[in-house]
Amino acid sequence: MTIALEARNLVKQYPDVLAVDGVSFSVPEGICIGLLGPNGAGKTTTVEIIEGVTKATSGTVLYYGEPAAERFRQEAGIQFQNTALQDYLTVRETIEMFQSLYDRKAEIDELVEQCSLRDLLDRDNRKLSGGQRQRLLLAVALVNRPRLIFLDEPTTGLDPQARRNFWELVQNIRSQGSTIVLTTHYMDEAQVLCDEIAIMDAGKIIRQGAPDALLREQYKGLIIELPIEDLTDEMRGIEHTVYENLGIVEVVTTDVGSSLRELSGHVENLNHVKIRHPNLEDLFLDLTGHTLRS
Repeated sequence: MTIALEARNLVKQYPDVLAVDGVSFSVPEGICIGLLGPNGAGKTTTVEIIEGVTKATSGTVLYYGEPAAERFRQEAGIQFQNTALQDYLTVRETIEMFQSLYDRKAEIDELVEQCSLRDLLDRDNRKLSGGQRQRLLLAVALVNRPRLIFLDEPTTGLDPQARRNFWELVQNIRSQGSTIVLTTHYMDEAQVLCDEIAIMDAGKIIRQGAPDALLREQYKGLIIELPIEDLTDEMRGIEHTVYENLGIVEVVTTDVGSSLRELSGHVENLNHVKIRHPNLEDLFLDLTGHTLRS
């Protein structure tokens, strides 16, 4: 197994906060790894250190076993969370401008087809919708035929249809053998796109692995979910978790029928009960907490 990217004990200390606290992980070639975490967890700072945008207080970044340097800069592609595009340039002119910065160059026609930009080539950047703008920024990240691609919150602010269209583009890129590092707040996005995830909190990686393996490790059954307002008592004797801010109660069970019969004496209306498999959002909230962070 070839390791494309490795972070070793990355630390970023600001005067008033330790943003990254000894983060280490490796990324095998050809996979998509997702960095997940609540606001302030340190994931964007970690990625910016790896990209070379932010200088680490200490730690090392290796690209194919060597310190990330000129080869890394030529072979990495980055779609930043916020990127300003030049006004009064067309989509084609924007791609050509960024392409001129690299020795490695992708064919523009291939980028146009890959990112579904054919009908937008002569459009001014200022007149692009959110989804069209993200497709252009993805093309910009691919102008140097990168072996390693960073996608930082690429679908934030997009409507559901635009998000899913973008997922398809990323899956097509992934299928061609590129290595992808994705940061996202969307758990469904991570579930669809990522071979591995690393969940960060308070500057540390607190759990890492394949999504399905992490879910099997954390949960030993299905989840029964019901509204707090439907409870008739405190459900003494039934192991459960109350999420006041979400207005729900959850019971994890390996025997749904038996649990429903037991719950029937404590719940006003079983019609509102939901039964589902645990997902990444459950894992994320259980590991990082349910309180809102600014």
